[in-house]
Formats: sequence, structure tokens, C-alpha cells
Amino acid sequence: MPWLEPVTLRGEHARLEPLSHDHRDGLVEAVKDGELWKLWYTFIPKSEDMTKEIDRRLGLQKAGSMLPFTVFDAAGQISGMTTYMNVDTPNRRVEIGSTWYAKRVQRSALNTQCKLLLLAHAFEQLDCIAVEFRTHFFNHQSRRGIERLGAKLDGILRNHQIAPNGTLRDTVVYSIIAGEWPTVKAHLNYQLNEKAR
Repeated sequence: MPWLEPVTLRGEHARLEPLSHDHRDGLVEAVKDGELWKLWYTFIPKSEDMTKEIDRRLGLQKAGSMLPFTVFDAAGQISGMTTYMNVDTPNRRVEIGSTWYAKRVQRSALNTQCKLLLLAHAFEQLDCIAVEFRTHFFNHQSRRGIERLGAKLDGILRNHQIAPNGTLRDTVVYSIIAGEWPTVKAHLNYQLNEKAR
């Protein structure tokens, strides 16, 4: 039995459903909100490449290295994508990444809710020993968001990857370990309660 099985995760501000081709049209509309593919320091699919991106993620799921989700907002509208990726089953580790959200939900309670749902499932259901986050050195918005979660900086992988535009990516690596989860969980719940006021 695979360690990671498709699952729907629900919270007050977001719902994560297993990625499906049925979500394509909603994902195309979401990615157009803010023309997210224009950000040079991250990979977000163009609207015309969404079918190919869904195929890629589902292929990685079939290979056992990813569990992709479609993100729905509180109103039930498709708002983006996120995944468990770089799955390390023997060591019970996952990375939360390949995440993007429509501009209309950025800096809202949706991201906090998604991270709370994913971290709770990882630590409380999958018994992970650590959950990792990675981002481009120049993706300051992502770095601030990861740090607000309570993740700790592990280090920077310099010249880690060659980007599609030919630049070299320094990858900033963060993690939350199992012993930190109760405090991080309390912090995320506090943040959600504050945003709900």
C-alpha cells in the first residue's frame, strides 16, 4: 500500500482536492489572475500549458514522488495548486511545494489554511519526521511566507538549478521537524483566528 494516498483536506478557508483534469478550466482562470507565469524566479504554468502541467503532476503521482492538489477557496472557486513533492517514503519526509495561488487570494487566510491542512496531515496522519519547503533566493514573498509559518532555515543550495531563462537558481531550504509541530500548529491556528476577525 502506498504511503501517500489521494485525500481531500478541508478547512474553513480552503479545501484541497486531489488534482484532476476536471479542474483544468478553473486552474486556467486562476493562473490568469495576476499572469503568474511572468514571475521569472518561479515556475508557474501558462494557461495554454495547464493540461501538460496536470499531466506532469499526475505522472509524478503515479511514480510515487508527488501528491498534487487543486486548491479551492472558501466559496468553492478553484484558486491554485499545491503538492507534497520529493517524497521520501523510507525516511517519512515530504516537501510542500509547487504551490501557486490566484492573485485574488494571495495574502489571505487561504495560504495559512492550506499549510495548516498539509502540515497536520503530514505530521498527524503520515507520521512525518520533517516537512521541507524550498524556494528561489529571489522569491522574497515566498520566503517571508515560509518564515511566517515557523519553518527554520536549513541553508542555501547555491547554483542548485538552471532556470528555463538560463539563470542559476540558489535554492533556499527550510523545514519544520516533528518536535516543532505542536508549536507551529498553535501559531498557525492563532494566525487564522486573527485573520478571521
